[in-house]
Amino acid sequence: MTKTNKTPAEAPLLTDEEILAMSDKDYMNPAQQAFFRAKLQQLEKELLKNAGETTEHLRETVLVPDPADRATIEEEHALELRTRDRERKLLKKVQQSIVAIDSGDYGWCEETGEPIGIPRLIARPTATLSLEAQQRRELKQKLYGD
Repeated sequence: MTKTNKTPAEAPLLTDEEILAMSDKDYMNPAQQAFFRAKLQQLEKELLKNAGETTEHLRETVLVPDPADRATIEEEHALELRTRDRERKLLKKVQQSIVAIDSGDYGWCEETGEPIGIPRLIARPTATLSLEAQQRRELKQKLYGD
């Protein structure tokens, strides 16, 4: 009888609770990397789907004679485009995070090199700074502007 070893790609993905329960010495092990890769790929898929729906929605031109109705439709389109613009920027961050997983840099603060932390990455999978580094950056921006 042969024993089959599952590779991280074949193993079932862990839940948020299982990831949070892991010890600090397990930080960014293959199981955690697979967990965050799946989370980021799902987010990427949703963002791309939304972008496609917006494109289709904006192609549907409705001729409305009433100026008030036309203004309402234009305002809805403008709002939708602003939302998609934010999602486009998020999509770029998601793709950068996936590349960071491939290079082994994911989960480590760009500024300090310290772990970002599992709870922060679960809440914001595209985080590139530890909570302390992010707070310092925001305080500096508040005090000195961009």
